[in-house]
Amino acid sequence: MTEPAPQSEKKIQPDLTNAVWQSAEGPDVDPDQSRVEIAFVEDMICMRNGADPDGPVLTFTQAEWDAFVLGAKDGEFDLDEDGNLPPLPPQPAS
Repeated sequence: MTEPAPQSEKKIQPDLTNAVWQSAEGPDVDPDQSRVEIAFVEDMICMRNGADPDGPVLTFTQAEWDAFVLGAKDGEFDLDEDGNLPPLPPQPAS
């Protein structure tokens, strides 16, 4: 008999009414193209596609965001020579 996967904590979506969204700027940035926008709201970090501002918003705790930034700095999300993400490391048994 297998046990059900543990359920993750459900995050409460912060109020985004007055969120100040930030994205990369520069002469090559096309405002109609997909781009990541970030907003710091309450104690959450929010991320959305700036070309679809009414679309879904991902929310991260500070710890989740820090882990993501450290992973990016460490090359965890770099593509291999063929343009593919490397395989995920083995996950500990739960």
